[in-house]
Amino acid sequence: MAVHRVHVMPESQPTPERVFAAAHAYQTSNALKTAVELDLFTAIHEGADTAATLADRLKSTERRVRILCDFLVTDGFLSKRDSTYSLAPDAVAFLVKSSPAYLGDTLRFLLGAGVLAYHEQLTNVMRNGITQDQSSVAPNNELWVEFARNMAPLMRMPAEMMAERLGADSGEPWKVLDIAAGHGTFGIAIARRNPQAEIHAVDWDAVLNVARENATLAGVSSRYRTIPGSAFDVDYGGPYDVALLTNFLHHFDFDTNVALIRKVRAALKPTGRVATLEFVPNEDRVSPPVPARFAMHMLADTAGGEAYPFSELRAMFEAGGFSRNELVQLHPSPQTLIVSSI
Repeated sequence: MAVHRVHVMPESQPTPERVFAAAHAYQTSNALKTAVELDLFTAIHEGADTAATLADRLKSTERRVRILCDFLVTDGFLSKRDSTYSLAPDAVAFLVKSSPAYLGDTLRFLLGAGVLAYHEQLTNVMRNGITQDQSSVAPNNELWVEFARNMAPLMRMPAEMMAERLGADSGEPWKVLDIAAGHGTFGIAIARRNPQAEIHAVDWDAVLNVARENATLAGVSSRYRTIPGSAFDVDYGGPYDVALLTNFLHHFDFDTNVALIRKVRAALKPTGRVATLEFVPNEDRVSPPVPARFAMHMLADTAGGEAYPFSELRAMFEAGGFSRNELVQLHPSPQTLIVSSI
């Protein structure tokens, strides 16, 4: 009787699968970007759920659409049964144009040439670093106008959660300083909840044009003031009840942040608070994945930025004059709120 030998690979046997997956990760990014540009997810949501019907809707061919959709199935954005495609829950929530949480414009920014250009130079950055003028935070960088126009949808949920956590619904007559306001979403969320809140937004003037537009759309423009210029140089005025530092500290080194925090403290009332939103990894700096991996983005496009763990953020605020610093998780957002008081 013939004997068939079966070779069983040991569980610890190395495999190149992860290497190939990382090398081809750009295919996932580009497939997602293409699907958004074609509005493929909306088409499936509205009933064009086969390669043939999608090809007609998207002005493409059945073969091309099938390959793209099958690829998106392997990444979990779609599922397939026989020849019919359907959307994963997160695709319905974030990739269908009629959804209030639609992130299509956000993806166009995140996968745009302006952002990717920084990462294409990573080897050179590792060897030589970058100067402040070469980084994304160079003065009047046009990238931030695009950021302001496209990133607001991603920030609406944490903005509402932050406004609620700060007690904006109390209706007290707050004067709010919004540092590097960008799209203005965080200050606007407070103004919408609190009819007595007055927002003073700091950013480059071209960026503030976007914030002003958003304030008008939200019906709070009569209580929305702007302070054009660099957050490090302009006179904030004041005193303020609340200061917002959202998605800003990660662009700079420890000492630069301490100097900014001291300036913010000087603009606050004695009872004032600072609300900081950041990607905050655990102390090991490798978990959870989203905030831990965010540090790579700062390496690629800033001269000294980081994804700081809470211990370092707390040390910054203590050095800047804030004795109480509370960490608040904003699940399901991957970002964390730090509320600091004097």
